Amino acid sequence: MPKAVVPSGVMADAVHLACRAPSFHNSQPWRFVGEGAGVLHLFLDRDRLVETDSSGRQALISCGAVLDHLRVAMAAAGWTADVDYYPSPGDTTHLATVHFDPMQFVTDGHRRRADAILARRTDRLPFAEPAHWDYFAPLLLLAADGDLAHLDVLSGDARDRLAEASGLTEALRLYDSPYHAELAWWTGPFATHDGIPQSSLVSAAESDRVDVGRTFPVTHHRDRRGQVAEDGSTLLVLSALGDTRRDILTCGEALSATLLEATMAGLSTCPLTHLTEVPATREMVTVLTGRPLPQVLIRVGLVPALDDVPPPTPRRPLADVLSWQPSVAEIPR
Repeated sequence: MPKAVVPSGVMADAVHLACRAPSFHNSQPWRFVGEGAGVLHLFLDRDRLVETDSSGRQALISCGAVLDHLRVAMAAAGWTADVDYYPSPGDTTHLATVHFDPMQFVTDGHRRRADAILARRTDRLPFAEPAHWDYFAPLLLLAADGDLAHLDVLSGDARDRLAEASGLTEALRLYDSPYHAELAWWTGPFATHDGIPQSSLVSAAESDRVDVGRTFPVTHHRDRRGQVAEDGSTLLVLSALGDTRRDILTCGEALSATLLEATMAGLSTCPLTHLTEVPATREMVTVLTGRPLPQVLIRVGLVPALDDVPPPTPRRPLADVLSWQPSVAEIPR
């Protein structure tokens, strides 16, 4: 039986949706190349690396998130994804080759998960405590924990320790000129396709109500979400299974799964990596989880029902992130 042909337009639409994935400072360090009748190659785009991400870990986590988003987008279009990780041993930027096969049936769950890609935002404002957490937590662990990464839900007792670690991170970086210069660049008001827009930043008063969060250049918004006096979020930690490039990449896939599962449950999220970027505070997180390779923390909580929905953060044009090998031009779109 001949292999089913995936129209290039379906793949293009899926990549466009997948690129809503979160990335470090919204740097979007990925590019896709389409090949043949239904193959996409994912590459790390070295031109998009953040200079202070010297190890490239944050870029790999970002690429893992876009890979999982791609899987979700293609499933909603009726295609299953088979991922071959690091298929070119001599090229560490070639992160994955993804083949697609027809799916037997697209469920409402597949469609809802794809819808969650568009609904998800990184929300840096304080959250109310998530409702029905005991019911939701097992679903979250089922979606994200296991083969891709370790997911730990931290107890309330750990919060003060994490808040201390968050403050220590900022103190250790107080005189780090390259870090602050780069943070100012990625949050500047002039970017149109990448970076963190002013609407996604917080004022000093708003930041004071979030005890575990990265300190960004402050804005002068009116005080939003004033009915939430202090952050009541639940804190999660994603830890890599090992210290290889593939382990870090799959941790990014687990990040995507966690964020989308929370969004489907009506919860808001904020991924945080500042605590794992500094050795001293990374060790403090390790003590709390008992796992040696923490990569990402995630705040999860509720926002008031009538809260204003912030605009989506900008993304690079599809033509900048997706190219086609010549044979693809012959495939119907």
